[in-house]
Amino acid sequence: MIKAAITAVAGFLPDNIVTNADLEKIIDTTDEWITTRTGIQQRHIEKDPKKATSDMAVEAVNLLCKKSGMKPTEIDLLILATVTPDMVFPATANILCAKIGATNAWGFDLSAACSGFIYGLATGAQFIETGRYKKVVIVGADMMSRIIDYEDRTTCVIFGDGCGAILLEPNNEGMGIQDFILHADGNGVNYLHMKAGGSLNPSSMDTVTNKMHYVHQEGQTVFKHAVYNMAEVSAKIMEKNNLTADDVNYLVAHQANKRIIEATASRMGVGSEKVLMNIQRYGNTTAGTIPLLLWDYEHQLKKGDNIIISAFGGGFTWGAIYLKWAYDTKAKA
Repeated sequence: MIKAAITAVAGFLPDNIVTNADLEKIIDTTDEWITTRTGIQQRHIEKDPKKATSDMAVEAVNLLCKKSGMKPTEIDLLILATVTPDMVFPATANILCAKIGATNAWGFDLSAACSGFIYGLATGAQFIETGRYKKVVIVGADMMSRIIDYEDRTTCVIFGDGCGAILLEPNNEGMGIQDFILHADGNGVNYLHMKAGGSLNPSSMDTVTNKMHYVHQEGQTVFKHAVYNMAEVSAKIMEKNNLTADDVNYLVAHQANKRIIEATASRMGVGSEKVLMNIQRYGNTTAGTIPLLLWDYEHQLKKGDNIIISAFGGGFTWGAIYLKWAYDTKAKA
């Protein structure tokens, strides 16, 4: 039986780093407050106004091709998860394909906020498992600094810019994606959204003046839903696949808040040594967090490792994926 396996991972982060100390100079906050409540110490922010989400994705996918030995022309399908597309249309995935020379690929953008990457991973896997395609690229990329109000201390401390990408290929050894559970509840729209820029509130002088093109978040409500839903769906996918805490090698959780990640691990019964985390260095890069996490920790993942991937995002959207890692990094290199 064919399974869709991750065979390469890559990432990209802008050079410019904004620390908590830097934010102390422009808003009423402290490094201690940010660190204790979120776990974030710094984040990468793109300073060049001419750069867009697709430019980060170009860097990540080009590195992915270099690592895997794949030519861009070999890509069959490219799915780009983002809530910060280059423009309303065309899809940033199509712009990315043109920039990297993926002339034989078709693609589309997928919008599910912080759950975007796992939605894209589950979607792309279907094209591999049916035998229709051999090489599917999933990209998680967000330039959150472009939709953040740096006078709003409740949101500007959380988000950063970044991009990660993975290659999915067929596997006949039982490695790859084993199962997934995805959920959505549109009733969460009031608690995490961007008010303007769509058909409901088209861009106008009023929407700009009233700061309606920035992320709006009711933090306490989002936190409560994220803690419960990420933890429950992660435990549920373990139960569904008869996995104990001892069976799980790593938890790869969306990097939104250290306390949410720890609550998820606690519900699963896994120790901190199995929790992969880089939120302290990158902050919340929305759809980019999970592939960036895999990129950072690729060197310690071993073939056959049981990995639970979990995320929660605006919408509300959430879910979990159970996969078996398909390669040893050293052996692959």
